Amino acid sequence: MAALYSGGWQAPGGSDWPSSARVATRSPEPAASTVAAARLFTLRTLGRWGESSLADDVAAVVSELLANAFKHALPAEPRSAMPARPIRLGLLDPGPCLLCAVADPSPLAPVASEPDWLAESGRGLQVVASLASQWGFCVAPDLQGKVVWATFARQAWPR
Repeated sequence: MAALYSGGWQAPGGSDWPSSARVATRSPEPAASTVAAARLFTLRTLGRWGESSLADDVAAVVSELLANAFKHALPAEPRSAMPARPIRLGLLDPGPCLLCAVADPSPLAPVASEPDWLAESGRGLQVVASLASQWGFCVAPDLQGKVVWATFARQAWPR
């Protein structure tokens, strides 16, 4: 997110991004109960930014990305070696799109799976792919982990 904000990352849709952008971040506690709070944070932030038409989709993606980070990126034990808030959520409005990003301490790539049709879970990245214009991840050595991101276009981009 910092690379995108500072201009060090080639953003989808070309280089017509403004030099200043709106940014909102949170570092939720590593607990599943904070997903609802992050969703509310997303809805309120996008409401303040005047982006109500995209807010529900972005909030759903934030929920999925955070749930995946809590489930797959945090070690079961010992938690004492982890920072108090190892997960970071960021929202960015640079102009042509909205971007949400979740940083976590695991360098492992997110894997979209094909769950059994009766399974109650395992469809999170499919939800992300269906709601976002683009999504992906990058390893972030300075964070000792990765960032999973999704963009939401205000204009039509190829997926």
